[in-house]
Amino acid sequence: MLNETLIPKVGVITDIRIDTPDVKTFRVVGTDGKKLFEHIPGQCAMVSVPGVGEGMFSITSSPTNTEFMEFSIKRCGCLTTVLHALEEGQQITVRGPYGNGFPVEDPEKLKGKDLLFVAGGIGLAPLRSVINYVRDKRENYGKVQIVYGSRSKDDLVDYKEILDEWMATPDFDVYLTIDREQEGWDGHVGFVPNYVKELTPDLGKTVLMCGPPVMIKFTLAGLKELGFKETQVFTTMELRMKCAIGKCGRCNIGNKYVCKDGPVFSFDQLSELPSEY
Repeated sequence: MLNETLIPKVGVITDIRIDTPDVKTFRVVGTDGKKLFEHIPGQCAMVSVPGVGEGMFSITSSPTNTEFMEFSIKRCGCLTTVLHALEEGQQITVRGPYGNGFPVEDPEKLKGKDLLFVAGGIGLAPLRSVINYVRDKRENYGKVQIVYGSRSKDDLVDYKEILDEWMATPDFDVYLTIDREQEGWDGHVGFVPNYVKELTPDLGKTVLMCGPPVMIKFTLAGLKELGFKETQVFTTMELRMKCAIGKCGRCNIGNKYVCKDGPVFSFDQLSELPSEY
């Protein structure tokens, strides 16, 4: 299985959606028109433009989607700038999947539980796969609460999908916020950690969180103030990965390799590691 994940597969970009001024979502299939490979929510893949480089990105489509996979990519460097310049019909290579994903089928952790998703900015991308998995397997999960914030309305990723699909899903409560007042925005204004505390979520929920480190730090502190335990809170750390197979050492934290032991961790696992993360 590992050998298969090392071999890049040629992918064809069939659709490009502009989410924000610096985030695009790429829909990819194989040259045969089929899905490249199977994955579980939270896993990642190495996306490459031959001759330019490769990088690790979350697979943002749900495994329940049998036709294609998607990657939401923020333009922030050489590779991502080239990716943003690509057009429909052009080819890239993809290898994977990598990582352990979220324990969506574990009845001790997620399955059957009420869930709270907390995301900031592009941090919604890794959680989108799980959210849509839960939507497609609605009978296996309890009530869902989503708290998502960004700098401005224009920086909210998957905004149309949130409005048209997530908000229309039974027992899904979606709370959006932006950092500062903006013309045309009549929703909540304020930072995600404070908003989560304002909402006082039920202590029986399992929390899945992704976003900027400062958001994670203060949200976790707020959740613990409310009475949540670190075992109830999961996050993903794929930004630390480079080679994806535990060889380069870039993602090493203590005795863990994020690419092999993660990228998904509960916070009680992280608390046992050096504070460098």
